[in-house]
Amino acid sequence: QVQLVESGGGLVQVGGSLRLSCAASGRTIRSDTMSWFRQAPGKEREFVAASWRASGYTYYADSVKGRFTISRDNAKNTVFLQMTSLKPEDTAVYYCSVDARVILSSIREAPAYDYWGQGTQVTVSS
Repeated sequence: QVQLVESGGGLVQVGGSLRLSCAASGRTIRSDTMSWFRQAPGKEREFVAASWRASGYTYYADSVKGRFTISRDNAKNTVFLQMTSLKPEDTAVYYCSVDARVILSSIREAPAYDYWGQGTQVTVSS
């Protein structure tokens, strides 16, 4: 079992920045795929970014590419999402997820992940 706790959300103005953190406990997640998803009111949960296992490779949704950066600190069992140039459409609850068994072709699919945090709200005001 893995427990995930997100932090770092809040209210920010358009063009601002936030850094989200997701701390994992229960076991080491060094070899897991770690990802961020988000869900806006009335919309489905959507993929934001992923760090693929221990490869160092990262993947992003087109809507955040160039603005968001996913990183991980395996020594601290933590994954981060640095968000810059924030837009009103980035407003959502952000969730981190981890799973050791996600295959690359499913990395952008929420059902592929077994472990989820409780979410942290990000609100971008115009």
